[in-house]
Amino acid sequence: MKLLDARKDHYRRLAHEQGFRSRAAYKLKELNQSYRLIGPGFYVLDLGCAPGGWTQMAVKLAGNQGKVMGIDLSFVEDVTGAHIIRENIEDEHVIDEIMSYFGRKVNAVICDLSPKVSGNWSVDHAKQISLNYDCAKIMDKVLAHKGNAVFKVFDGKYSMEFKDYVKKKFARVSMTKPKASRKQSSELYHVCLGFIR
Repeated sequence: MKLLDARKDHYRRLAHEQGFRSRAAYKLKELNQSYRLIGPGFYVLDLGCAPGGWTQMAVKLAGNQGKVMGIDLSFVEDVTGAHIIRENIEDEHVIDEIMSYFGRKVNAVICDLSPKVSGNWSVDHAKQISLNYDCAKIMDKVLAHKGNAVFKVFDGKYSMEFKDYVKKKFARVSMTKPKASRKQSSELYHVCLGFIR
C-alpha cells in the first residue's frame, strides 16, 4: 500500500489514535455489532492472533468477566487482559494448553489468520484455507455448545468448500465482508453462530 493511501486510510488512523495494533480490530468490532459473536463475560480464543489487534478488541468486548487467549507462531507483544502463547496451531497439543488456561470450553473462536504470503495466489489461497481447517479441528474440541466462531478466508476455489464444512457444525453460517476490509482485498469472513457439534 502506498504511503499516501495509508495516510488516507481511516481505519488505520483510527487504530493509531485508539491504541489498537492494527486496523483489523475494527473488522472484529463491526462483525460483532452485526452478529454479536462475543458478549460480556465470554471466553474467547484467538487463533493466529499476530499482531494482536483482534485480541485487543476481544478483551474489550468480553470485559472484566471474560477471558481471552491468543495463539500465534510469531512473537506477539503482551496484550493487557489476555494470555498470549507462541505455538503452532497445526500442533494438536495446543488444545491442552487452551483447556488448562480457560478451565472450561470457550464461547467464541476467532480466526483472522493469514499464511506468510508468497505472491502466488493459488498457493496462498490453498495454504490459508488449510490453516482454517487446522483452526476448525481445534475449535471442535474447545468450543462450547451454542458457541460462535468467525474465520477469515481468502476467497477462491476452496472457500465455498470450507463454508460447507463449517455449515454442518453450526445453526447459522453467514458470509460477509466488513467495511473495514480494504475494497481490493479478497478476504471474506464466515461468521458461524450456534455450535451444534
